[in-house]
Amino acid sequence: MRLLVVEDDPDLNRQLVAALNDAGYAVDSALDGEEGHFLGDTEPYDAVILDIGLPTMDGISVLEQWRRDQRIMPVLILTARDRWSDKVAGMDAGADDYVSKPFHMEEILARVRALLRRSAGHATSEIECGPIRLDTKTARVTIDGSAVKLASHEFRLLSYLMHHRDRVVSRTELVEHLYEQDFDRDSNTIEVFIGRLRKKIPADYIKTVRGLGYSLADPQNEA
Repeated sequence: MRLLVVEDDPDLNRQLVAALNDAGYAVDSALDGEEGHFLGDTEPYDAVILDIGLPTMDGISVLEQWRRDQRIMPVLILTARDRWSDKVAGMDAGADDYVSKPFHMEEILARVRALLRRSAGHATSEIECGPIRLDTKTARVTIDGSAVKLASHEFRLLSYLMHHRDRVVSRTELVEHLYEQDFDRDSNTIEVFIGRLRKKIPADYIKTVRGLGYSLADPQNEA
């Protein structure tokens, strides 16, 4: 899952990016509103963390422009604790949730997980597909209750497929949602990670749809 952090405080920006990376996400960042708007307008993010008080272009204006341009990714806004009006303006502009500064990083992570779950149509922190279970709260994958050890990109790939289970996901979409903007992207590596995953989970759960991409589904539910 790929996220964007738009925060003008360099230290807080780095802290957010580091925490989200540690939680298993691919993360891009921007330090001002114009760059943040450009990235959100041109890259396919799964969710955005957006500060309200930004230089060059304020967060409300960034969000309003995204929504006018039909950018529908979930947005979590960061506001000053005593500025209730910013919260109202942010929600009216199209934000999905907000957090007041100062905040605990665990709250940010929990709210991001909730946004990603809801946008993919999942109600709880645990996503299941047959014997495969992904606990989004702990980033833990189990098969019939037994823990499965995954490398970081293997986890990102499985997490994206689990969030979008029963849907065909193209190789291009996977590349766009698994890697940061400046990562040397090579779509051929997706096949490598798919091959590795098939050795760690029941292989028939990841189906190759020729010419279209991949789909994660329980084969017992297929007609």
